Amino acid sequence: MESTTPESTPRPRRDTRPSEPRPGGTGPRETDSRDAGPRDVSTLPKAHLHLHFTGSMRSATLLELADKYGVHLPDALTGGEPPKLRATDERGWFRFQRLYDIARSCLRAPEDIQRLVREAAEEDVRDGSGWLEIQVDPTSYAPHLGGLIPALEIILDAVDAAAAETGLGMRVVVAANRMKHPLDARTLARLAVRYADRGVVGFGLSNDERRGMARDFDRAFAIARHGGLLAAPHGGELTGPSSVRDCLDDLRAARIGHGVRAAEDPRLLHRLAERGVTCEVCPSSNVALGVYEKPEDVPLRTLFEAGVPMALGADDPLLFGSRLAAQYELARLHHGFTDEELAELARQSVRGSAAPADVRQKLLAGVDAWLAG
Repeated sequence: MESTTPESTPRPRRDTRPSEPRPGGTGPRETDSRDAGPRDVSTLPKAHLHLHFTGSMRSATLLELADKYGVHLPDALTGGEPPKLRATDERGWFRFQRLYDIARSCLRAPEDIQRLVREAAEEDVRDGSGWLEIQVDPTSYAPHLGGLIPALEIILDAVDAAAAETGLGMRVVVAANRMKHPLDARTLARLAVRYADRGVVGFGLSNDERRGMARDFDRAFAIARHGGLLAAPHGGELTGPSSVRDCLDDLRAARIGHGVRAAEDPRLLHRLAERGVTCEVCPSSNVALGVYEKPEDVPLRTLFEAGVPMALGADDPLLFGSRLAAQYELARLHHGFTDEELAELARQSVRGSAAPADVRQKLLAGVDAWLAG
């Protein structure tokens, strides 16, 4: 087990000389343009790597679907002030899951899936995203959509249609539920690999990380990795650095969903930076779920200056009230990120994605153009 004793490793130097940025590091910049005024973060090209399927829904769409199917929505889901869920305790997490399950129960037909995916793509394009990897557990939708395989095929068809309509590069991360039996995860991993040529690029593990051990799902992740899928389990959100280490050691994660609690262990930060493991950090979600009290408490600076690659994500905008561009604005307002540093965050999101080389090159060129403009 790794020690939590701080190391005396130097932090990456913030330089202003022109150079190619290091993978996972802050990288040097050509000029400091703060005197030109802040640029619009919604026009900054970026990749979105942490967005859950039902949680991507627009509030207005949920209201319409609930009316269509006669589902009573609690006040927290009717589009008002985002709820304070305090999921760091059992009662808060239960409430979060209950709200999510109610919203998911309103997705019952292929046209509902198609609408959700199209609107999620539209929202991402509006926020400057050029690549989206949306995370879904198809078993949650299978009862209404004719079974597990039809559910995944309907989702993938909807992704293809939305990508063609909006121009957004879009793929799927199939996620197992750690509250279910590991055998269910293996079934999902095999299914995900089967559809790797249809748009599945990764395999995840979601839900309450306080339940179940990461190593219980190692066989499922081995199946996914051997099938060419990126391993992206959740860790380091509701529990501390140990859950991030478990994802690295037991599941051989290439990305970590959230990962912010790694900031509590400098040795772990060094390991993440050295390996170039991207943390999918979701600041608004962290505050809404009570992981941190205030936006300025989210350790964005700690991770960034340790050289840990980050991809800011919206997690569940339906519940947390803000989408992708708002996460970059939060980094600017509450953590003092300059435009050059925001551009580096965008680059890190692109590098951490499963996007093909030509898409990456286009997005990275767009980041440079954003800075030069």
